[in-house]
Amino acid sequence: MTQTIKVALLGGGTVGSQVVRLLIENVQDLSARAGATLEVVGVAVRDLRRERPGIPTRLLTDDPMALVTRPDVDLVIEVMGGIEPARELILAALDNGASVVSANKALIAEDGAVLHAAAERNSVDLYYEAAVAGAIPLLRPLRESLAGDRVRRVLGIVNGTTNYILTKMDEDGADYAEVLAEAQRLGYAEADPTADVEGHDAAAKAAILAGLAFHSPVSMSDVSCEGISGLTAADITAARDSGFVVKLLAVAELTDAGDGVVVRVHPAMVPRSHPLASVRDAYNAVFVEAESAGQVMFYGRGAGGEPTASAVLGDVVAAARNKLAGRPGHAHSVYADLKVLPLGRATTRYSVSLLVLDRPGALAAVAAAFAEQGVSLQSVRQEGGLESGEQDASLLVRTHAAAESSLQQTVERLRELAEVKQVVAVMRVEGGPDA
Repeated sequence: MTQTIKVALLGGGTVGSQVVRLLIENVQDLSARAGATLEVVGVAVRDLRRERPGIPTRLLTDDPMALVTRPDVDLVIEVMGGIEPARELILAALDNGASVVSANKALIAEDGAVLHAAAERNSVDLYYEAAVAGAIPLLRPLRESLAGDRVRRVLGIVNGTTNYILTKMDEDGADYAEVLAEAQRLGYAEADPTADVEGHDAAAKAAILAGLAFHSPVSMSDVSCEGISGLTAADITAARDSGFVVKLLAVAELTDAGDGVVVRVHPAMVPRSHPLASVRDAYNAVFVEAESAGQVMFYGRGAGGEPTASAVLGDVVAAARNKLAGRPGHAHSVYADLKVLPLGRATTRYSVSLLVLDRPGALAAVAAAFAEQGVSLQSVRQEGGLESGEQDASLLVRTHAAAESSLQQTVERLRELAEVKQVVAVMRVEGGPDA
């Protein structure tokens, strides 16, 4: 090959070392696919004294700005993470005429509009397939394969740590704290798991997915976010006994009126018959619902050095081809400019567990609280009560789809009823009929 694409790398950790290893080991195949020789010319790291298996020492530097602004660098791979200095370095690379491939979900979710504007201004590419679901090809199909369709909804499991925890709670009946400690021992969870278990990681990914799916600017601050740290073994068991499994879901959807999008992350009960229910351990899966294509599911390993490196290298080959062609690939599309609406505009279903006084009129009072807000009941199940010698009864109420705001107001009204001793648990229900 007569042409060479010179590649610089920011970050030499788990993902970075795998990217370099695969670029070196598979250089002939990757270069043939790109149409030019792919040559790694430098890897910027924070600590030159630390051993970097798979990265030749001659490539290492602790001056990332000098690396990304080299006049001969054609393409920069950013796998260092964090907001700064990654943001400054990516902008410098773009302004230097280099295309950028990133796995930085937090940065793309927070400053994607600024970075895309810089890429467009300099006629270069900004790709980030690895930022959302590891090895799963997801963003490119949304951006390109479904460009002729209208996406209505994106629903998925996009965080492996929480999915591992919820899988073990479901299968072993263990409590949250116990499984989290196990996940940390096994390396599935960080020493500080906040970003994962409180839903922040999934929220960043949901913002990226929503922006691509609905051609509108969406940032992480637009995402309603609720994590799994409040879930108990009893919550998981109750769901299992009713034929459901609990998953942390990222949901981005058009409103019924089509006047905006709602983006949310929260635990939800999923019927065991639904494909998402069978997604176990640290795997990810995303459903895309489009008007013409119907339901399309993407499934695979959502994290880890090699899976993430696979997605990075796919972007590298695409960006290299565009460099050779002398033009960037598909531009970031935000033509729709839909409003991101509050959670209350979402349409969802609830499962509400109540402890009520077992006396005449109690069930009617509960039903009236739902009816006042226009929420239709799908099912009501009672356990315990006077027939079993108890003064109180447990009610499990499931609703049909309704506005989130109406469901929230219903729950608040239930807490005020004299007949209701306790609202034990409230959880959204996704998937299945009436979803």
